Amino acid sequence: MAKHRPIRAPKINHLRAALGATIIATAIGAHATAAGADSVDPAASTGHSAVAPQAAAQAGRAGETQVNVTAAQVLAVAKAQVGISENAYGGGTKFQKWYADSQRAAETVARDGGSRQDYVNAAWCSMFVSWVGEQTGARPQVGWDAWTVAHAKWFAANKRWGTEAKPGAVVFFSWGGSKSLDAIQHVGFVVKDNGNGTISTVEGNTGNGKVEERVRPKSQVVGYGYPQYAG
Repeated sequence: MAKHRPIRAPKINHLRAALGATIIATAIGAHATAAGADSVDPAASTGHSAVAPQAAAQAGRAGETQVNVTAAQVLAVAKAQVGISENAYGGGTKFQKWYADSQRAAETVARDGGSRQDYVNAAWCSMFVSWVGEQTGARPQVGWDAWTVAHAKWFAANKRWGTEAKPGAVVFFSWGGSKSLDAIQHVGFVVKDNGNGTISTVEGNTGNGKVEERVRPKSQVVGYGYPQYAG
């Protein structure tokens, strides 16, 4: 699956500190995690950070923009992508290409440097979630980002964060079991709560860099973002 080196330039720590003070007024950035995770910062290979954008309006605040899309419709589109795989370089998916060509990527590049091309072979689990939101018309509720941590903080800042597994919720994982948003390493959609300590999901950039349906233990879940779906 797509990965980049986990070592960051000193600039990252400075901007991460700024992020803590500004995340509530901002709306999502680009992707960062530790080595071995399913998702990492696409800017790490260039030495540039990728944090939250300039204004919440760029992604649509979860409590302000309603969408006429149901959770079932979002999950149907997500499941229809199962089997799509990245290439040998960790790229080549339509999710990465879409994100690299998006206005959101342009904003990240303008703010942090690097280039749109950095996203083409970057870890893409959050890009997958964002792409599904775009394709269904639910992006103002699902959000868009290439960085799982900022994507989760966008939900939290908009008071759409919790611990209940609901169909269509955006689920954020930390493989070590941390409940800190800063420890998030991966993201997908909840299909259902299995009632036995596990959830069924559909995720991008999982397994060997594919879109797959998975069963995950709740112990690995940091929390859930709740889009306001129709119905």
